[in-house]
Amino acid sequence: MLSRRGFLKAAASTGPLIMSAKAFGQKKPSANEIVNVGMIGLGGRCKSMVKPCSKLPQMRVVAVCDCFKPRVDEFMKLQPEGWKWTGYTDFRKMIETEKLDGVMVETTTHARAWITCLAMEMGMDAYIEKPMCLTIEEGRHMVKIARKHKRVTQVGTQQRSITLNNWASDLVKNGALGKVTLVLAPNFIGPNRWEDKPGQEMPAGGDDKWWDIWTNQAVFRPYHSDLHRGWDRWWDYDGGGMCFGITGWGAHSYDQVQRGLGTDETGPVEIVLEEPVRVEKTGKFDDRKPSEDETGQDYYHMVKGLSGSRAKVRMGYANGTQLLLHLDADRGPGLGCIFVGEKGRIEINRDRISAEPKELIERPDNPGHLNVPMSQPHVQDWVECIKTRKTCTADIEYGQRSSTICYLANIVREVGKVGESLKWDPVAEKFTNCNEANALLTRARRKGYELPEVKG
Repeated sequence: MLSRRGFLKAAASTGPLIMSAKAFGQKKPSANEIVNVGMIGLGGRCKSMVKPCSKLPQMRVVAVCDCFKPRVDEFMKLQPEGWKWTGYTDFRKMIETEKLDGVMVETTTHARAWITCLAMEMGMDAYIEKPMCLTIEEGRHMVKIARKHKRVTQVGTQQRSITLNNWASDLVKNGALGKVTLVLAPNFIGPNRWEDKPGQEMPAGGDDKWWDIWTNQAVFRPYHSDLHRGWDRWWDYDGGGMCFGITGWGAHSYDQVQRGLGTDETGPVEIVLEEPVRVEKTGKFDDRKPSEDETGQDYYHMVKGLSGSRAKVRMGYANGTQLLLHLDADRGPGLGCIFVGEKGRIEINRDRISAEPKELIERPDNPGHLNVPMSQPHVQDWVECIKTRKTCTADIEYGQRSSTICYLANIVREVGKVGESLKWDPVAEKFTNCNEANALLTRARRKGYELPEVKG
C-alpha cells in the first residue's frame, strides 16, 4: 500500500505521480469497445451498484479499491459471473496499474472531492456518488477540475435517468402547469456535531496509516466506531447523509426541483430561515391510510420514529418561484417534490408521479415505470457518454447546483437568523449580505489532503 506520506515523498523526489490519460496510453473507447471501470470506496452503496453494473454489456468492473483492506478482501468475493477484478488499497496505484476508462467514487462524502479530483487529473472519467462534495466551494473546485481535464462526469442523482421522472419534469418545464409559483419539498434533518470521546480499539485490519487516510480532510481524531461506521451523521464528514437527511435524501429531492424548474446551472437568490432550529420527529406518524396519489408512501415506514435537527426554510428564485422546504417524512414525496402552478400541481417522486387534475399526466405519451434496477439507466448513460464525450444527464455542474441547495439550508440553519432574507448570488456562489454565512462555504483542509490546483 502506498500511504499518503509515501505518495507525497515520491512526488517530491521523482516528480508528480499525477499523469494524464495520454501518459498512460489511454484513448477514448470506440462504440463497440467495453468500458473498463474501477470502483473506489467499497461500502454498502458500492455493493448495491454491482448488480446494475453487471447488467450492462458495454461495461466491466476490472478493479476495486478501498483504503480498508478487510473491505477489499470481502469485495473480492462479490464478483459477478464472467468478471474478474483486482483489489487495491490505494486508488492512485489502481489507476496507474490498470487500463481504466473511468472510476466510480462511492467513498465517504468527506473524502469524495479529494479522490475525484486526483482521479480526474489522472485521466479518469468519473461517476460520483451524491452528495458530490462536502462544501459549496469544494464542489465548484471539482467542476473546474472536470472542465480543465475535459472529463465525463455523472453525479449519482439517478432520478435524472428515470424516464417517468424526466417526462414529468419536462411537463413542468414546458408549461403544462403554466407559471410555477410554488414548489413544496421535504424539511430534511441536518447533521449533528461530534463531541470528542475517548478513542476505541481499531477493528481488525485497521492501523494508524489507514485511519489517517480515512480521516482525509477532516480534523484528526482518535478512532471511534461511531465515526467510522456512522460518518454520515456528523457535520465534519457529511451534510446529513442519513435516512431523511438533507444530503442523503435531499440531494435527490432538490435535484428534482432543479430539473423541473429548468435551473440546472443556477439556483435560488434568496434564502430565509422561517423558524428556530430544533430537534424533533420527522413527521406526525399518526394512524391513517395514505391516499393512492401519495407518491412517497413506500418510504414512510423507513423514517418512522426518526428525529433530528431541522427547521423550515424558504428559498426564492429570480423569476419569483418560491421553494418551501416544509414537508414531513410521512407526507408527500420524500425523494421528490410538488410543483404548483396556475393550472394545477404535479408531484414527482422516484419513478412515481401524481397530479391534480389527473388529466395532466393521463396522456398517451406517459412512459410508465422502470423494469430494470433503478440505477442501471444512470450508469448506462455515463458509459455511453464516455464513448461519445457528450454531457451526462447528471453532469457535475448539475450536481453542484443541487448539492448547493442542501448546503444553503444547512448554512442558514447554522447562522440562525430567523426571518431575515439572506441574499445569494448563484453566479459568484456567495452571500451578498452575510459574511457569517460566507464563512461556512468552505472548510480548512488537513495538510496532505488539499485539492489539486486549477492552473491554466
